[in-house]
Amino acid sequence: MKKLLSALFAISLVIVGLFAIQRYLVAKENAAAGTSGSGSKVLNIYNWGDYIDPSLLTKFTKETGYRINYETFDSNEDMYAKVKQGGTSYDIVVPSDYMVEKMRREKILLPINRKKFKGFKYYDKRFLNKSFDPGNKYSIPYFWGTLGIVYNDKFVKRSEVESWDQLWSSKFRDKILLVDSARDDFAFSLISMGKSVNDKRPADVQAAKAKLDALMPNVKAILDDEIVMYMVQEEAPIGITWSGEASEMIAENKHLHYVIPKEGSNIWFDNLAIPKTAKHFKAIYKFLNFMSEPKNAAQNAEYVEYSTPNKGAIKILPKSVTGDQQFYPSNKTLKNLHVYSDLGQKWTQIYNDLFLEFKMTSR
Repeated sequence: MKKLLSALFAISLVIVGLFAIQRYLVAKENAAAGTSGSGSKVLNIYNWGDYIDPSLLTKFTKETGYRINYETFDSNEDMYAKVKQGGTSYDIVVPSDYMVEKMRREKILLPINRKKFKGFKYYDKRFLNKSFDPGNKYSIPYFWGTLGIVYNDKFVKRSEVESWDQLWSSKFRDKILLVDSARDDFAFSLISMGKSVNDKRPADVQAAKAKLDALMPNVKAILDDEIVMYMVQEEAPIGITWSGEASEMIAENKHLHYVIPKEGSNIWFDNLAIPKTAKHFKAIYKFLNFMSEPKNAAQNAEYVEYSTPNKGAIKILPKSVTGDQQFYPSNKTLKNLHVYSDLGQKWTQIYNDLFLEFKMTSR
């Protein structure tokens, strides 16, 4: 019996030794792979759904050997909450403008290393150094767009929707679709009153809510992504939405067009950023530089069909795309567009509560 126990003990020591050797070899292999922090040659990306050409991910892996773990989110708030919790080690996230401001203020983002990222030279200066990230210390512009009006020329003339105020016309009773977004619907109401999209004055915000209430007889529905299908299928002649969704609609129905009202509107930016959870820094900068190469940025823009801030990519894209002022507006129009700021928890809640009250009055 003692001999048997001694033999079993000796075997267990051998097994433990083999596991120790295996761990050493894996660690050595990971170190040789040149990754930082997590010990595996991977890159963890957290992005909006269907917001990158999948073939570019394949190309990146083929060129660099880094395997990509790719997850998607539905809103800035969902992404923020998951990164804030810190349970998952994402290397790259894609927050919108106001969320970059919030995350950098809360020290959830890491600064961009200018020695490792060489791509800023490819970007149009008009889309850099914005208020949400002065000097682009924490973010790289990915795509951009606007908030505007989609109309169907079978039922509406362009001259009837060139101003936000025209939406309140009685001729549009039960004819308008609104995107389900407190910030965006309050934005056009505030702009129609000559106010800032970032207004925090109680009287102004209440007045904007009252004006939205006055619009309700003209509102057919308040929708999420379904607004694309509804407009394409001509369920309504007018929709308020983002330029990216407008481009999808127009591609499916030749009678649809997009207008940025003359009073101005919101210009939004989605951005590449590095969260504090990041670990694979060598892979991160390889990817950021890869996506900033004009040929790759152009390919991505053709797939996503949103406006690219990459001036090198613009030179490659067809003139039929970059010359379309619906989605690449003139400098005159751009100067009249406004970026959202982070309203802070208090005012974000006020806007959301008032918007919920507005929606509850819908039929």
